[in-house]
Amino acid sequence: MRVSPALLLIAAAAPALAQTPVQEAPEIVVVGTPLKAPPGTPAYGSVVIARDRLTSDASGRVEAILLDVAGFQQFRRTDSRSANPSAQGVTLRALGGNATSRALVLLDGVPIADPFFGHIPFNAIVPGQLGTVRVTRGGGAGAFGAGAVAGSIDLQSAAREELPVLSATADYGSFDSVRVEAGAAPRLGRGFVALSGRWETSGGFFTTPPEQRVAATARAAFTNWSASARAVAPIDPDTEVQGRITLYRDDRTLRFVGADSFAEGQDASIRLIHRGRWQLDALAYVQARDFGNKVVSATSFRQTLDQRNTPATGIGGKLELRPPVGGGHVLRIGGDVRHAAGTLAEDAFSGATSLLTARRSAGGSITNAGLFVEDDWTIGAVVLTGGVRLDHWAISGGFFREANASGTPTTDRSFADRRGTEATGRGGLVWRVAPGLALRGAGYTGYRLPTLNELYRPFVVFPVTTQANAALAPERLRGGEVGADVAPWRGITISVTGFHNWLEGAIGNVTIAPNLRQRQNLAAIVARGVELTGNARRGPWSITASYAYSDSRVRQPGPLNGLAPAQSPQHSVSTTVRWAPRHGSIVSATLRHVGAQFEDDSQTDILPAATTLDAAALLPLRHGLALALRAENIGDARVVTRNAGGSIDLGTPRTLWIGVRLTP
Repeated sequence: MRVSPALLLIAAAAPALAQTPVQEAPEIVVVGTPLKAPPGTPAYGSVVIARDRLTSDASGRVEAILLDVAGFQQFRRTDSRSANPSAQGVTLRALGGNATSRALVLLDGVPIADPFFGHIPFNAIVPGQLGTVRVTRGGGAGAFGAGAVAGSIDLQSAAREELPVLSATADYGSFDSVRVEAGAAPRLGRGFVALSGRWETSGGFFTTPPEQRVAATARAAFTNWSASARAVAPIDPDTEVQGRITLYRDDRTLRFVGADSFAEGQDASIRLIHRGRWQLDALAYVQARDFGNKVVSATSFRQTLDQRNTPATGIGGKLELRPPVGGGHVLRIGGDVRHAAGTLAEDAFSGATSLLTARRSAGGSITNAGLFVEDDWTIGAVVLTGGVRLDHWAISGGFFREANASGTPTTDRSFADRRGTEATGRGGLVWRVAPGLALRGAGYTGYRLPTLNELYRPFVVFPVTTQANAALAPERLRGGEVGADVAPWRGITISVTGFHNWLEGAIGNVTIAPNLRQRQNLAAIVARGVELTGNARRGPWSITASYAYSDSRVRQPGPLNGLAPAQSPQHSVSTTVRWAPRHGSIVSATLRHVGAQFEDDSQTDILPAATTLDAAALLPLRHGLALALRAENIGDARVVTRNAGGSIDLGTPRTLWIGVRLTP
């Protein structure tokens, strides 16, 4: 594994689900946390997932916990144990399935999407190291807002007070699966260091249904690990430096023997927080990523493609200032920049003879720089919020080259550099009509640039070939929503939101011939619907529930017009019941349902509806030690994750776990 010198420099410098409540709690400054969320944040229907939920899910995976939020979806109905890493895109509100994330995902303020593919490396995130997750749906305008066309997911690391000095977990499960986690969070003067590591391996389950298995069919085996170190060093009572370094490696086999993939990364960031009268949030980050993938023919079962590696680099930062303007205002002024560069190298082979037929390379770079200003104005029971962004972007150095087996060039294309400017904005209000009742409304615009993967990398998921498109334009969103947050009785909150989003130029995989698709800008995807979230807590019992109804349609001249976009279910439901008495036991159960959706743009292949039930229990054995029991998909529901002309992949079957947890 290669470690960038820039990562080492930053690492060395590092030490120097509940709906947003109707009434915000008083601010309590905790070392290692970000600046407080502005008071207008609830206008955009934000949802918060608390730490107790993050540490008690049966899967132990962030992407599964995010399914608690109505409308959240990944490109495939599977988690990071059995999906191709490059397909782990995230979206909200049924804006069309895409392997690239349409939602902006931040970890301690840093965008973590892969610089080349735009997917999220969920295997690198350990839920037990997080304090909260805030999901805000709709277009974004603040820091790094250029990319939040579907919303933003803000992952915040746990504060020192939330982390035990020492922690450890060891689990054994179905399919000869093992997972080991360990963490340490010692104090260092007035600051602290949080160290964590996770290693897991599994023989894997069959993603291929029994009736389609052949001699070359393989289980979805995997081995992955991640390690992170986060340091927080106070400079004075109002100022601190936060630094992070994360390393990870993920190896998987999917569907056939030899169809192996890997993903690895080395990320580092440094952040300066000042909480005085002039508040400041400044950060810089660097990411070194790589990906490789081998494709095996579903007819000859020979390797047809070896995508040897896809090295990519992401560099960026932001500066945000909150001057003390007074008068009930919280003003945010700042700017941010992101630069992504990457190159793929792959070899193609004959499926009949296994002989090398071609060598290909492609790549380029994308830069986005923006300025933003937002203001939240509290006037009695009303909070008004509004913001604008001005972004300048550039796509440059794009190329695609191919040579035959003897090394003679057959294709050498260089694509014209492009640049442009985008203005986006959002605005909203929260009106606290009475104790326990708040009304809200918001409108927004947003945009997302195509990724290097969408622009330059073709790919094959047999038997379908998808072509890249170097002429792709940015996606642009216009949308609005209205909602209400109600707390009718103590411990109960109910939220309802109605929305209407218009995604112009949505990038989709469009069928242009049998077994041939191309990435194209659709005229638009129009999504409208309703989201419901409810929470109830009484004594040791708590219930969280969410439901999303999304009517999403393609607007496009021709046969696609009026059809539902690919990978976009109309209904999704999630409910979790949790029991946590004072003696330390924790028992929870999660029921989820996702409606039917289509695999492709032409609606020829369907993914049927699926309902799953998970459960988890933590039972104290003696002081500091507990028995951990987990069960995923208890009913062994058949969850179809891919259907290409009847060639089917399945998601996680019934999976049982037993383990021990150190709980000092």
